[in-house]
Amino acid sequence: MKQFESAPSNLKNLIILSLCQALFFSGRTLTFFAAALVAIAMLGEDLRFATAPVTAMLVGTSVATLPASFLMRAWGRRWGFTLGSLIGFSGALIAAQAVAMGNFAIFNFGIFLSGLYGGFAQQYRFAAAEVAPAHLKEKNVSIVIAMSVLGAFIGPETALMARDWMEGAAFQGAFYALAGFYALSAAIILFVKIPKLSEDELKDTGRPLREIMKSPTFMIAVIAALFGYVVMNFLMVVTPVTMETLKTVVFSHEKIKLVIQWHVVGMFLPGFVTGHLIKKFGVVRIIATGAAILLASVLVALHGLTFAHFLVSLVLLGVGWNFTFTGGTLLVTEVHSPAERAKVQGTNDFLLFTGLAISSLMAGSVYHYLGWAWVNYAMLPAILVILFSALWLRSSRRKEQAIMRTNSQ
Repeated sequence: MKQFESAPSNLKNLIILSLCQALFFSGRTLTFFAAALVAIAMLGEDLRFATAPVTAMLVGTSVATLPASFLMRAWGRRWGFTLGSLIGFSGALIAAQAVAMGNFAIFNFGIFLSGLYGGFAQQYRFAAAEVAPAHLKEKNVSIVIAMSVLGAFIGPETALMARDWMEGAAFQGAFYALAGFYALSAAIILFVKIPKLSEDELKDTGRPLREIMKSPTFMIAVIAALFGYVVMNFLMVVTPVTMETLKTVVFSHEKIKLVIQWHVVGMFLPGFVTGHLIKKFGVVRIIATGAAILLASVLVALHGLTFAHFLVSLVLLGVGWNFTFTGGTLLVTEVHSPAERAKVQGTNDFLLFTGLAISSLMAGSVYHYLGWAWVNYAMLPAILVILFSALWLRSSRRKEQAIMRTNSQ
């Protein structure tokens, strides 16, 4: 912790943001796990809409991204995060009641409302960059993202523990627990201290968004985070459904839980070193490495349908996502000034979660009509786009550096 001794306020903010991120993703993993099983129970054999609850959650996150960014610009990070947590809390309560009623439409509406909180919570990583000294920005971002690893255990374990809290309504208790996670995050975030923008920064709107979006760095930031997240989400949301409905192999809820848990470990545990790796090897190399790991995940998934295949594939999927998403996040922070950050960060996350919502809904249909293998085949083009776009950015930056050296001579 030596690096924080000269910046105690950064350490306090980092701890608070990390705790909130851990609670947020505990709720996310609880929802991924429990919502899929609730959907199967409500829908029967027609699984076309088995991923609808997760899609509703991602649509909520997408819808909230831009409003969340601009509310935080006007109100400050603390009150924006608090509002988001309370909205998520109300959605979780509605989802819990819908489970008892057996109403799939109301259940999805509750999940949509809880998903709105995601549009706010996704800003924890950007807030971590804003409060850090320049030399600690990469580490702050990667540590906050990495703290989500706690969700690998807290979310699914809580879902199973709370499954039978309410007699006759499996998993209703899980969504009451979800409400508790979000209420706790609303209380914790009140202790964060992140300076608001000054009056001059509020008046300054910065460059036009169109101009910023033309930047190669912004384009590759979006591609790395979006396509990496799409690949991860597409395969993750279908995995519990696949394991639950395979006719050739029977997997217990305990084994499905383990696959999801270790997938989330793969997503976030590398975050404790990803910042160091980016500083040492460069952000573009880490994004390209992430794409290669995503490719390995797909190849393992296509090789077999045993518990080991699902487990190894999902762990690799998580690690590949961590590299592409963290790299994309840091690239976004390179392209905006403080005055521009609301529209740039909001636009980035809007594109990201709109793509995720579309991919999540598509995943259920692809699985229903074509099966698990084609769910994986469909992700190969996206992985190749990440890889080649990262290589293009590396080449573009080398050319810029060469021109700068020539002009300075």
